Amino acid sequence: MRIHLFSLFFLSFFSSFAQNATLRGTITDVRTGESLPGVTVRAGAAGVASDVEGRYSLSLPAGAHTVIFTFVGYETKTQDVRLSAGQTLELNISLGDADNLLQQATVTSGKFEKPLGEVTVSLEVLKPRLLESTNATSVDDVLAKVPGVSMIDGQATIRGGAGFSYGAGTRVLLLIDDIPALQVDAGFPNWDDYPIENIAQIEVLKGAASALYGSSAMNGIINIRTGFAKDKPETEASYFARTWGDPKLEGRKWWGRDTSGIAQPFETGMSFVHRRKAGKMDIVLGAYGLIRDSYNKDTYSRYGRVTPNFRYRVNDKLTFGLNSNFNFGRSGSFFIWGNDSLLAYQSGLNSSSKSLGRVRFNIDPSVQYFDGAGNRHKFLGRYFSVHNNNSGNQSNDSRMFYGEYQVQRQMKNLVATAGLVGIYTKVTANLYGNADYTNRNLAGYLQLDYKIFNRLNLSGGIRYEQNRLSSPDSIPLADQTIFIIPGGVTQEAKPVFRLGANYQAGKATYFRASWGQGYRYPTIAEKFISTSFSGANSVAPNPALVSETGWSAELALKQGFRMGAWQGYVDVSAFIQEYEQMMEFVFSKIQIVPGQGLGALFQSQNQGDTRIKGAELSLLGQGKIGPGTLSLIAGYTYIKPEYKNWSRDAGYVASSGEISRYWGSSDTLENVLKYRFKHMIKWDSEYQMGNTSVGLSVQYNSNMDAVDRVFEFFLPGVKNFRETHNKGFSVVDIRASQKIGKHLKVSALCNNLLNAEYTYRPALLEAPRAFTLRLDYKI
Repeated sequence: MRIHLFSLFFLSFFSSFAQNATLRGTITDVRTGESLPGVTVRAGAAGVASDVEGRYSLSLPAGAHTVIFTFVGYETKTQDVRLSAGQTLELNISLGDADNLLQQATVTSGKFEKPLGEVTVSLEVLKPRLLESTNATSVDDVLAKVPGVSMIDGQATIRGGAGFSYGAGTRVLLLIDDIPALQVDAGFPNWDDYPIENIAQIEVLKGAASALYGSSAMNGIINIRTGFAKDKPETEASYFARTWGDPKLEGRKWWGRDTSGIAQPFETGMSFVHRRKAGKMDIVLGAYGLIRDSYNKDTYSRYGRVTPNFRYRVNDKLTFGLNSNFNFGRSGSFFIWGNDSLLAYQSGLNSSSKSLGRVRFNIDPSVQYFDGAGNRHKFLGRYFSVHNNNSGNQSNDSRMFYGEYQVQRQMKNLVATAGLVGIYTKVTANLYGNADYTNRNLAGYLQLDYKIFNRLNLSGGIRYEQNRLSSPDSIPLADQTIFIIPGGVTQEAKPVFRLGANYQAGKATYFRASWGQGYRYPTIAEKFISTSFSGANSVAPNPALVSETGWSAELALKQGFRMGAWQGYVDVSAFIQEYEQMMEFVFSKIQIVPGQGLGALFQSQNQGDTRIKGAELSLLGQGKIGPGTLSLIAGYTYIKPEYKNWSRDAGYVASSGEISRYWGSSDTLENVLKYRFKHMIKWDSEYQMGNTSVGLSVQYNSNMDAVDRVFEFFLPGVKNFRETHNKGFSVVDIRASQKIGKHLKVSALCNNLLNAEYTYRPALLEAPRAFTLRLDYKI
């Protein structure tokens, strides 16, 4: 009887299988013809994703079916098919880009591709066309156009989350293809390292993201996603030349009037990138070089980089990658101007410094594997080496080993991402007393993204992170005392959490709310730097510095719109950020240095608890208007940065001579954090008609209400400049381009059209009007 039942079951199963049909085919991009991996193909309860070659195969019962093809950033396509038992039907599909900007693919918010409209945090996406159109010579040039983002002396700050930190410490984590890319000893972004010649897109996440990315991500993330080979080989090359015009005050012009031999400040550069597929191998070869003699005297750059990247697809489940970046060069700069008048573009107080030679490189191996259950396993690695040979006893060497194992499971409505991270760094530098410092960071994280009723996206994450820093056990301090570190080891561990929600109320209406904790461990530079500059001025170590924690929250609405053939979205948000034991680079005290006189002592210090409230309006649009197409990114940001506990009468700390955080500020009447712009307006637009395009960029920053008070008292011209330029400033750039034939484009640009005088931080005047010619060749 059991044999008969088994036979009946077997015949029934075989009969059912025999009645099935197979639907298969290849999915490509309608514009480029390139294969599209990862496209979801569904017919009823059955579903599959296309492989790395864009192929799919689906087993379906005989009969009529509605097949749906979906892919983030592309239009959704529906196809009705009728299948006969045993039939194999070839159905090739081409997908076009989604005409809705809210469907742009992003990865930074959850380590997997998600439409921009559905993310639970503020996220801006920049495409490479903007970098090319504005002749951005490094990534920070174009980041300044993002609403809410400020660049102050090379450090990025988002919505006022940080002030001025000269060369060390940042609350914005920089990633290259999801891997941390800050210089490990100082937490500083070396913008010349990042391959602007080969960028697919830049994603700027605003708000705390430590739960997913760890320390330094407490104010946000800048994730640079590099480009890879497509089905058709691509070659792009560019050349540009820029010169700066005369300053508004003619007497500031030093070039052509001294013995430097520089008749006109000038820079020129070139870039090259070639992408191609060779069988199962993807190859990208990039190169960039720049020569600059700046409008600031004795400020120059000579550098080049090469970026060979490779990816090998063993099969549709296993892929190996190896990216690399080699950068070498030298440069010179100064910290303080001579004064605000005739010496504004010349060094003052012996503050010039030089990089006599540098070599920085990273090698990034990676592996991605899909197991039989559809889980994605990924390993990301990096070896990052930095050697800076600097003048003034300021050289440094560092090495970083980074490894991350990540596993991700995508179910029907749930995506679960978990990972383990290990980072080991070793630093030796004149800046840190010629001692060896090692840092070990271990972390584990888990994030869940759940979608309910196809409208509500919920996101939650947790990360547990441990930091262990090994250093000398005794550190000499500026007051001639010794700070003792028992065993030379400092360590701590903390958990951080985040929650977010996004509700799609209409076809193009999204409400979101998020809350996330932030955490940042002090860098080696912030705790142990000991150097002098400009005579009697110095920077002192602070080994007692402790980590800062905090959180940020946001309520926002993202509304898509369409006006004829022009479409885009408006994003309105209100936010709050709080930091406990906030670390700031501050003026500490006046000191007397034998043989040199009075000088200022600076130090990284925990400045107490702070709160930054604000609101932001962003607008992004693109599409056809009249006979041409218009692209636009614009925004307004308002912040209120203040101490949570503030007293105007805090005065001096008489016991040590140190100046309190209140009297250390140039504004002693108001509760306001230093080095912030309360109001920022950004606008960048480009109109293209046929082969011709024109562009306009405008940036407005309100007056910086507070800076370190010592700058106004002791640095020549700072107080006078701030008093005569206390209404904020506007910078206007214009550009135009003409495409000649199929491959060549010629662009002309004028930056700072109105020749405005402005500074982002005291004693460093920004560039006068500049003129650029750029050639782009693509095949």
